[in-house]
Amino acid sequence: MSPMAPRSPREPIWLITGPPGAGKTSVARALLRRSPFGIHVPVDDLREWVVSGIAHPVPRWTDETGRQFALARRAAASLARIYADAGFAVVIDDVILPPDDEAAFAVPLRGYALRKVLLRPRLDVVLARNAERTTKAFDTATLEATIRALHPAMAAHRFAAAGWIVVDNSDLSLEETVDAIAERPLARSDPSGKAGTADC
Repeated sequence: MSPMAPRSPREPIWLITGPPGAGKTSVARALLRRSPFGIHVPVDDLREWVVSGIAHPVPRWTDETGRQFALARRAAASLARIYADAGFAVVIDDVILPPDDEAAFAVPLRGYALRKVLLRPRLDVVLARNAERTTKAFDTATLEATIRALHPAMAAHRFAAAGWIVVDNSDLSLEETVDAIAERPLARSDPSGKAGTADC
């Protein structure tokens, strides 16, 4: 079989969001380990491929920051299509709010089984997890103000109304969180991949 040959049935493409410290990376990797083929596509990693002129969102968001995020999201959607067509489960990991996800991911991934997940632990849990992270090349304390601003913006009802699966993983283990995500069926057959949601 050609390495580019599609496999059947096609695996889903997951879009996982949440504030920094919500557990997106750990959950993405644990979810993908349940598929025979899986790839994790963190938008931040794509964005940080920029060598000269990178525009970080902290401490100040600029027009150039927005442009580079848009480019990274286009690249993430393209990678997702390539790997999904080759039989991989895909998790795109991003910090994004509705309705921005529609143009960034739902439109370019129309026709794929796109399942959108918000991880929303309590604020105190997110802050504690962020403070304990050792995988970042910078002091994660610089994200505290961003987390405090993002957490209320990422209200569960706002995402649920936009068709996201919402999981409060404050008191769940990693495997319990993945179970809560993986066991949620799509509410209807919809080529856009919009899913029915409920709080966990």
